[in-house]
Amino acid sequence: MVNIEIEYQGDLHCKATHGPSGTELSTDAPRDNQGRGESFSPTDLVATALGSCMLTIMGIAARTQNIDITGATAEVGKEMTATQPRRIQRLTVKIHVPHPLGDADKEKLERAARACPVHKSLHPDVEMPLEFVWG
Repeated sequence: MVNIEIEYQGDLHCKATHGPSGTELSTDAPRDNQGRGESFSPTDLVATALGSCMLTIMGIAARTQNIDITGATAEVGKEMTATQPRRIQRLTVKIHVPHPLGDADKEKLERAARACPVHKSLHPDVEMPLEFVWG
């Protein structure tokens, strides 16, 4: 189990500390929800978690198969619902792998991305279109 401690610092700001490493990050409410947008919002972190998880799981698969995906990137667009309750409606993910790969390797990596724990943990009502750009 990993523990993360979160402290509310006032004015819609929180500081989170990752127990194992001591690394800290800050959050702020977004401008469209009473915040100043000075840092990641909690829902921005969900989008960040999805993209980084997909790349990480692809990296594990790539390492296992001796495939180079160094420099791969993920861009995640987050859309919130316009009506209550406020929630994430859509996380659009675009993954770019800058190296030419064969179809079999592409398929392995795409399957790995779709199997990431964050993707599997999000509610099925959250739309998650996924696009890959190769080479």
